[in-house]
Amino acid sequence: MIELMLPPFVACMLLVAIHGYFGLHVVARGVIFVDLALAQMAALGATVGLLFHVVHNDVTSQLFAIAAIACGAAVLAWTRTRERGRVPQEAIIGVVYVVASAAAILIAEKAPRGEDVIKDMLVGSLLWVTWPTIVKDAIAYGLLGLFLFVFHRRFETISFEPAVAAAKAWPVRWWDFWFYLAFGVTVTFSVPIAGVLLVFSFLVVPALTAVLFARTPRKMMAIAWSTGMVACLAGLVVSYAYDLPTGPLVVCMFGLVLALAALVRRFLLPVPLTEPIEPEGGTGSP
Repeated sequence: MIELMLPPFVACMLLVAIHGYFGLHVVARGVIFVDLALAQMAALGATVGLLFHVVHNDVTSQLFAIAAIACGAAVLAWTRTRERGRVPQEAIIGVVYVVASAAAILIAEKAPRGEDVIKDMLVGSLLWVTWPTIVKDAIAYGLLGLFLFVFHRRFETISFEPAVAAAKAWPVRWWDFWFYLAFGVTVTFSVPIAGVLLVFSFLVVPALTAVLFARTPRKMMAIAWSTGMVACLAGLVVSYAYDLPTGPLVVCMFGLVLALAALVRRFLLPVPLTEPIEPEGGTGSP
């Protein structure tokens, strides 16, 4: 069991670590489905690469995907508004998703292995992930994590206290572009392993669980990481024990963990959390 399930478990821990952080920002910004939109942009870019006879999942293919994600990040950053307008950003995200999906399907009809690329992006290959892939992704996540750490106060203020960022006259759309680009690049490494559905679970469920119990990013991250690890470990063990598909089972475990957390919050800790979420250490530094 250990020999078979250890690589998927390590991959899950990497995914929990990086997506748990992004998930807190996504929930705070109210752009829950941005993961799906950027993943579909990545699929569109990879499918376009096939027209140029690029091998799927090699470096050139990922560059095509990142180029497409940069376009998506620019659209999402440009359409951000300080106040809720007539067209909410979630609607823009939905448009990006459906247009990218339709374009990918059209291109897949003419591209070699186009349909296989779209299928791979949807379901991933968590159970068959290899150590070289894990090492490559760990290096990529480490570099992305360093970037996020250097600018974490900017990103956290913009996500959790947008009024403060506006008062400081920060170029919010510019910083949004870099945030969405970093997130999109993360998605290009994550989706081939876990697929869109599982990556969405890594992103949203731990963050929602954390919001139930904490109000500072540090505490929220601790809760998100711990609950994500529990869900992954339970999913992998049950998948092995009962010979069930790994990815869908881990998704279900994430849902179960969130449901149990909501019950605990409702019946064992009934006092509501009223304090606003704010960046660690205040907002005085850029």
